[in-house]
Amino acid sequence: MQIELIETFLDLCDSRSFNRTADRLGVTQSTVSGRVRALERALGHRLFTRSRSGTELTTEGLRFAPHARGLLHGWSEARNAVRDPGSGAATMHIGIQHDLVNIHFSELIRDFRAALPDTSFFFEADYSVQMCLDLTTGKEDFAILFAPRYHPDLHFQTLGEITYLMVSTETDRLSDVRRESYILPHFSDALIQIHAALHPRLTGASLSIGQNAAMVELVSTLGGTAYVLRNSAEELVRAGSCRLVADAPPIPQPIYAGIHIRHRHRSAHRRLLSILSARFGPGERSLARRRVG
Repeated sequence: MQIELIETFLDLCDSRSFNRTADRLGVTQSTVSGRVRALERALGHRLFTRSRSGTELTTEGLRFAPHARGLLHGWSEARNAVRDPGSGAATMHIGIQHDLVNIHFSELIRDFRAALPDTSFFFEADYSVQMCLDLTTGKEDFAILFAPRYHPDLHFQTLGEITYLMVSTETDRLSDVRRESYILPHFSDALIQIHAALHPRLTGASLSIGQNAAMVELVSTLGGTAYVLRNSAEELVRAGSCRLVADAPPIPQPIYAGIHIRHRHRSAHRRLLSILSARFGPGERSLARRRVG
């Protein structure tokens, strides 16, 4: 059986949209449809029903889904088992939240390589939803993310938190922040909810951004007010391009590690968890909450 059929099936289980799955896999919608039909022929059952309301799994599709995840993981482990023994190296695919790339990233790579010297690491910056999907399908071995999507095959562990601070090119007082020039943060679902509770009058802003680097670029070039990572806020204040909105409460963002349940007790994964907990744990959390002067 072609492994692409399983990958397409599992992606469609998550997206519930042939168009979205085609976009995410970088293929045409007809290719997705063809793969689904081929898998249904091989199994002798329909796996999806399509209607105006969307795409839904059939009873047979629901039954097949956990086996499909097992097949994909088995394939991933089989490829690792038959790698070139002369290379002496395993490969670990790690997803990391976009906003964490500039926080401890070089130190993390250094520590990971020191802890697992015979392992090759492949890092990819992404968003939480895709990383959780990639963990279930076996495309990733480990993820460092903001928003867990709880699943019976996945295990998540809290590592610590980082903090976003409000800066502005216009004012240092929250009461003077204008909704017309405010950029709404969309870094995670949890952060959006916290923000809505703290700043209900700003939730109607016409511009929203989900990545810190893009937020920094926009507030630096267009002006206005926005929440950015603490280290970004410090840099903007030091450069004189922004002021800290001193009475705006910081917004914390928890950080999680995600792994497949099969890997939960493996030595390599436990070592990485230990390194990440040291980097983002209580000591780092107090630094994250430090205010900019």
